[in-house]
Amino acid sequence: MKIGVIDNGGQWTHREWRVIRSLEVESEIYPNTVENEKLDDLDGLVLSGGPASIESEIGKLGHIKQYIETHNYPILGICVGAQFIALNSGSTVTRAVHPEYGRKKITFIRNESIFSNLPKTINAWESHNDEIKNLKDEYVLCASSDTCEVQAYYHKTKDIFAVQFHPEVNNTEYGTEIFRNFINVCKK
Repeated sequence: MKIGVIDNGGQWTHREWRVIRSLEVESEIYPNTVENEKLDDLDGLVLSGGPASIESEIGKLGHIKQYIETHNYPILGICVGAQFIALNSGSTVTRAVHPEYGRKKITFIRNESIFSNLPKTINAWESHNDEIKNLKDEYVLCASSDTCEVQAYYHKTKDIFAVQFHPEVNNTEYGTEIFRNFINVCKK
């Protein structure tokens, strides 16, 4: 089993790779400009966070649209990866009224899918200027914070999952469990 991590320039991309490997799954980091065919042998894909603003720097996200649309294995979008998944599906992503940095309390509305067996609230690490608005009906909203409605969601019929916060950092409670749940989906 192997899960790829697409590097969107995030400061914690290596932590995502490290968490996956700590859960005894092979992983490799790829630039977001890697040829699509080089991802064919994967069992899952993580779209890392990154400094790019969806609103003004979408070109910095390379070929991730192709990766999402071509492959049928599970995908987990983190931060800007989550924003891109939403935008690519017709949701709106704009500058946040309240950018979030540091520790934030996240409340789960639905504890299912890769968010199952998590407490109703967790402390999570945030680092974003943009946020998702108007999440399309094909997605299920799972978590919010007091200043950002879309903190976690998943697709109703495809194995596509996303979080606005950073489950890969130690400051996020239950982050490893989110990765473990994602890996279990990839094993199916």
